[in-house]
Amino acid sequence: MADTHGAAPDDWRRQGQEKYLMGISLVAKDYTPPSDTWDHDHCEFCGAKFSPQDGDLHNGYTTLGGYSRWICSECFEDFKGEFGWTVASK
Repeated sequence: MADTHGAAPDDWRRQGQEKYLMGISLVAKDYTPPSDTWDHDHCEFCGAKFSPQDGDLHNGYTTLGGYSRWICSECFEDFKGEFGWTVASK
């Protein structure tokens, strides 16, 4: 069955992410700051803030290994078919 849920071609969240997020594997996990001096990250699409603070996102999808790029659940759902993401186990 085809994925009928997705973002419109002119969606404002599109900012060239296909250059580094096309066809990659992601893992769903809780957000943990990577260091004491780095306390938050942002969704690669909508800019929503991931942090341990109240009111911020506490979980989503992230890239494996190296620099972590975060994607919120809503943007994951909107772009997963187009970007061909697979979800790996933790």
